[in-house]
Amino acid sequence: MDRYTRKLLILALPLFLLGVTMTVGAEEAVKEVAATVADAMDKTTSNLFTVNNLWMMVCIFLVFTMHLGFATVETGLTRSKNTVNILFKNTLIVAIGLLTYTLMGFNLMYPGDSWIVGKFLGFGGFGVSCPANGLTSGYNPGYTYWTDFLFQGMFAATAATIVSGAVAERVKLGPFLLFCVVYVMLVYPWVGSWTWGGGWLADKGFHDFAGSTLVHSVGGWAALAGIMLLGPRLGKYLPSGRVKPIMGHSMPLLAIGVFLLWLGWFGFNGGSVLSADPGTVSYVLVTTCLAAAAGIVGAMFSSWGLQKKPDLSMVLNGCLAGLVGITAGSNVVSIEASVIIGLICGVLAVASVMLFDKIRIDDPVGATTVHLVCGVLGTLFVGIFANGATTTATGVPLGYTISIGVQLLGIVSYGVVCFPAAFLIFFGLKKTCGIRVSEEEEMRGLDISEHGMESYSGFQIFTAQ
Repeated sequence: MDRYTRKLLILALPLFLLGVTMTVGAEEAVKEVAATVADAMDKTTSNLFTVNNLWMMVCIFLVFTMHLGFATVETGLTRSKNTVNILFKNTLIVAIGLLTYTLMGFNLMYPGDSWIVGKFLGFGGFGVSCPANGLTSGYNPGYTYWTDFLFQGMFAATAATIVSGAVAERVKLGPFLLFCVVYVMLVYPWVGSWTWGGGWLADKGFHDFAGSTLVHSVGGWAALAGIMLLGPRLGKYLPSGRVKPIMGHSMPLLAIGVFLLWLGWFGFNGGSVLSADPGTVSYVLVTTCLAAAAGIVGAMFSSWGLQKKPDLSMVLNGCLAGLVGITAGSNVVSIEASVIIGLICGVLAVASVMLFDKIRIDDPVGATTVHLVCGVLGTLFVGIFANGATTTATGVPLGYTISIGVQLLGIVSYGVVCFPAAFLIFFGLKKTCGIRVSEEEEMRGLDISEHGMESYSGFQIFTAQ
C-alpha cells in the first residue's frame, strides 16, 4: 500500500465512523418519535372516550329533568285538588323505573347473546353486573357500562309517566303503581329489545333513533288502554252530547313543564347519538329544535283557526308534539323535513285532541295525542323523508336501508303487542282490586281521598269533632 492510499484511509475512517454513529442515532430517534406518537394516540383515544362519556352523563342529567317537566305539565293541566296525587305518582314512577330496570329490565332489553326465542325474546339474567371491560372503550367507544345502564334507565320510566297524565284525576294510586311495575319491568324492555337490543326489527332495518315508537308510542298505547277501561272524568261529557271543558289550574306550571321538557330533549335526542361526535350531535340538536318551533307555530294557527282563539295549552302541547315527531328521525331527515314534521305534528296536536273528545276519550293532558299519534306519525315520517337512505344526514353509515314498509311494520308490531298487554294488565287490576276511585273521592279530589293532604293549604274545610 503506497503512502497516498494510507493517507486516504486515515481520512476516510473518521468519516465512516461518524456515518455509522449518525445512522445508529437516527434509528434511535425514529424509535423515540414512534413511541411518542403511540403515546399521544393512546392519550387521544383515552381523552376522546372521557369526552364521549362525559357528554353521555350530561345527557343523563338532562333526561332526568324531563321527569320534573312531565310532573309540572300534568300538574298544570289538571285541577288543584289532584296536585299532590300527580306529584306523588311522578316521583314514584322514576323510582319504579330505575329499580325494575336494575332488577331485570336492562338485561331484558339488551340480552346480548342470550336470546331465548330467536331475536324475539332474550334475557341476560337478573341484576346488573359490569363486565371486565365495562369501564373502558373496549365495552363501547362512547361510554362505560354504568353510563349505558343509567342513560337507558332514565328512558324506561318515561313510558309510565306518559300513562300517568292520561289517567289522571280518577285512577286509584295503588293499582296504578302496580301497573307501572309490571309494564315498565316486562313490556317496555321486551319490545325495546326488538330494535335497540339488536332484535328482529333491528335486523330488518327499522329506524327509531331516540324513541318516537319505542318510548312514546309504547307509553301512548298503554295510556289509551287505561283511558278506555277507566272511563271519562265525572261531568266531562254531558248527556246532551256536549263536551264540558275541565280546565287545568295552572298555565304557568304547564309552560314551565314544557320548557323543561324541551331542555331535556337535548339530552333525549342528543344523547341518543351515543357519543360526543360534534357533527352528528349538533345536527340532531338543530333538527330537534326546529321541529319543536314548527310544532308551536302549527298548533297556534290550527287552534286559532278551529277554536277562534289562540289556546296556550294547545300551543304548548304543539311544542311537545313536534319534539315527539322528530325523535325517530332527527339524525336522518333533512332540515326542511324536520320543519315539515314539526308543523304537521303541531296541527295534529289540536285536531287530535278535538277528535278524541268527540269519541269520548278523556285524556286530561293530551298524552294520547302527543305521544301516541305523533309518535306513530314521527316513525312513519322517517320512512317518507329518509326513504332509501343508507347513511345519517351527516354521512355516518347506518348498516341498512330505511324503508317505508319496514317502518310501518315496526309501528304495527308495537301497537299489536303494547295495547293488548296494557289492556290485560289494567283489566286484571280492574277485576281484582279496582282501578277507579269512587265518585265521592273524585269529587273531593285525590289529594284528600288518597293522601290526606292538600297541595295548596286553606281550601279544605274540616268540621269540628
